[in-house]
Formats: sequence, structure tokens, C-alpha cells
Amino acid sequence: MKQLILHIPHSSVNIPLKDGYVVSDEVLNKEILKLTDWYTDDLFHSPEEISVIAEFSRVFCDPERFSDDSQETMAKFGMGVLYEKSDAGNIIRTVSSELRERILKEYYWKHHGKLSNAVAEQLDKFGSALIIDCHSYPSKPFIRDLNKDDNRPDFNIGTDRFHTPQKLIDISKEFFSSKGYSLGIDWPYSGSLVPLEYYQKNKNVESIMLEINRGLYLNEPTNEKSENYREIKNVTNEFLNEIKNNF
Repeated sequence: MKQLILHIPHSSVNIPLKDGYVVSDEVLNKEILKLTDWYTDDLFHSPEEISVIAEFSRVFCDPERFSDDSQETMAKFGMGVLYEKSDAGNIIRTVSSELRERILKEYYWKHHGKLSNAVAEQLDKFGSALIIDCHSYPSKPFIRDLNKDDNRPDFNIGTDRFHTPQKLIDISKEFFSSKGYSLGIDWPYSGSLVPLEYYQKNKNVESIMLEINRGLYLNEPTNEKSENYREIKNVTNEFLNEIKNNF
């Protein structure tokens, strides 16, 4: 039976190596509190699907960023694949070429290898694979966000012109409308991850990002679960089932 590939890159708070950090644990933990996609590993959990979950914080290494800073828009803000600055623009880490190479080798590429293997397995078995890129976002923009509009939707889907078929967009629009939630399409964030070996090459690898407004399920800014948490988890799982039934 086909399985969805649930890519969950930003749920961890783990900092495996403190090398290079120039701030206190208190400062670092505040940044982790702010930037983590809290509980997405639980909100998107489905024992029937394949989950690829990053085991390290995005503040340590962001698997959603390009490994080459020259290709990564956020690198100019010091928030490329290895964050060197906070959302406020303050220096939190200095990254030597040796440290960069080590982290990419031991963490970034190993994570991407797991995602690539999951895709390859589904392609081998069924001839197609569908990645759901699983995220959340704050109800108000980060300082470094490119989109500063604070009238944010309840949910957002991110798409890719090559890898996101129109049917997935249509299903998403109909689903969230039927549930009474507003839906952004590539707003406030856009795109959806595909492993580089398949990116813009294999249309049988489909991908769509789903992001949840944290104001729906968390008490911001402490980011503790709110009374609506269970409801939003149920809606998220219903969405996954809807996508799978049409995959």
C-alpha cells in the first residue's frame, strides 16, 4: 500500500554540538523557543505513513535550506543552512569551514539521505512518491520574514510548479474551505521540499507543504499547547487522509 512521506524538519530542539556558539544557553534557548515548529512531529504523526524527522534543531542546521549559501536567499541574513545570526540579526555563532563541513556531513546530508531513501523506496514499489513537507508558523511574522503581512491565514500550502500537481492544490482548497479555515497558497511561505536528485527531474515525485498557524494550537509566545490542540491535530490528520485517498 502506498505511503505518504511526512518530512518534518523543524520540530526538534536538540543542539548536538555547541562548537562555534558565542551566546549563552539562555539566549540560544530563546531563539529555539521562537523558531521551532512546536509539536509538528505529533500533529502530523501517522503510524501508517513514513515519517522523516530531523533529529536536530533548525537553529543548529536547517535541512530546508540549500547547502550552498550562494543558492540560499536567507543566507544574506545569516540564516542559511547553518544559522549564524538570530532572527533579530544578532550574532549567535561563528562557523569555520571545518565546522561547516562536519555539520553538513554528519547531520544535513544524513537527514537528506533518509528522505531520499524513502522516496526511492516508494518509487521502486509504486512508481510514484508523495512528500508532505510539514511545518507551522507564528501568527505574526518573524523579524527576518520576507513577507511582513501580519494578516496570516489559518493554514498554508506551499507548492512547486514542477512537483505539485493542480489536483493537490484543489483538494487542499476544498478541504480547508469545508472545515471553515482560511488557506494561503504559497503565502506566507512558498515552495515544498524535494530531494535534489529528483528536483525538476522526476514528476513522479510529488510534493506539497502544509503549514499550520501556531495561533491555532499554541499559546504564543510561550508556545505551550492550547485548548484547541486536539482539534487541530484531528484536522491535520483528516487532511493527510484526504490527500492519501486521492494519491
